[in-house]
Parts: sequence; structure tokens; C-alpha cells
Amino acid sequence: MLFMAKKRLKELIKNNNLMKRFFLPTLIFLLIACGNNAQEKTVTKPEIANAEPVEVPAENGYEKAYFASGCFWCVEAVYESVKGVKESISGYAGGHTKNPTYESSNTGRTGHAEAVEVIYDPEVVSFETLVEVYFGSQDPTQVNGQGPDIGSQYRSLIFYQNKEQKDIINKVKNKVTKDYEKPIAAEILPFQKFWVAEDYHQNYEKNNPNNPYIQKVSIPRLNRFKEKFPEILKEGSH
Repeated sequence: MLFMAKKRLKELIKNNNLMKRFFLPTLIFLLIACGNNAQEKTVTKPEIANAEPVEVPAENGYEKAYFASGCFWCVEAVYESVKGVKESISGYAGGHTKNPTYESSNTGRTGHAEAVEVIYDPEVVSFETLVEVYFGSQDPTQVNGQGPDIGSQYRSLIFYQNKEQKDIINKVKNKVTKDYEKPIAAEILPFQKFWVAEDYHQNYEKNNPNNPYIQKVSIPRLNRFKEKFPEILKEGSH
């Protein structure tokens, strides 16, 4: 029910009619609570978790990294504020089905999580810094969700493309573990494939600054990150 309500609201937002037609607390609640799928320990299939990682070649000096830590609107905005990041693209990863969509991933049956592809200049920002951003911009102890977004499609996943990246991820994870009383829930997975999300999800926070979810969840999360990592922010980062 919540997913269908959110889907309808997003359609209205695209038509710029949301703020005119809806401003009831119930609808704001539906936006904030992005999903209501039952929590499971993990939906990641063994064949995904134990696969050989796929290494993505660099293009024109830019490399790509892949992260999932809740709603991709939030994660995309965080990474695009980091110096050395050319672009962050919203999509899906970590699942066992082909051609996932927003609708199918929200069923919790595809294994996919909302994720981002981060295109970055390794001469400006290192993979290790991007991993520090990953752990430092979320609650990595939350199981199958992030903040108000609950369900396996919002679980925390971090992907490695080779042994060096896996070692870096484990190094940063071990360093931050002491900051939490609960165990780290983020799954470390071999990268397989990234599926780009629908067009209207791209640059969502920038394109929809007045959306209630953006106002109440995405922007506060971005601001918490900026306060924590001021030294790596792009000049004039919004």
C-alpha cells in the first residue's frame, strides 16, 4: 500500500502538481516511509555473494565505484557533493534478476537494492575516501533499511571489483566498527552489474528541492554528511 501511494505521489511530482493537490500529514508520512516490506536478514543469493567480481574499466581517466545505503536520491546527492566525483547515477545492484525497475525492486523479490554508480577521478579522490564517505554518511548498523526507508531494497551494500578494493573496504569497516555498539550490517559484495534507474530518479534531489521527502529526509542527511566531511566537499556544494 505504501509503495503504491509513493509511486502515485512521484507521478504527481513529475507533473508539478503535488504541492498544489496534496499537503496532508498522512501523505507526507507515506513519502517519508518509503517502503513496508518485511525485514529479512539478507536476500542476497549465495551465487551473488560468492561470485567472481567484475572489474569495470576506466574511461578517459575516470573510474567507477558502486554503493547502496538507502534511498538512492539521498546517496546520489551525497556523492555528487564530493570533490573529484564527476557524476553519481541512480540505479539498482546486488540482485539476481535482469532489467530491474523501481516497481520490481520494491517488491523485495529481486534481491536488488537502490544503488549509485559513482564516476570519479582517482587523481582527486581515492576509492578509500569514497568508502569512508559510504560508512560515514549513513547508519551502517541498520538492517534492511536506512532511516525511514525500510525493506531489502534499501539495505546497505558496498561492492568491490578486485582484491585491493575488498581489502580497503574491510580496512575502513574495521576502523569504524568501534564507533558503533551494534554490529555493522552493510554487506560487502563482489560487483556484478549495475542497472541504471528510470530517468526521473536521476538528480532527483536537485530537480525536486521542495518534495517533502527531500526536505525531511534527503537534505538533512546531506547536511549531516557535509558537517562531518567539510574537507572533501566541492566548492559551493549546495
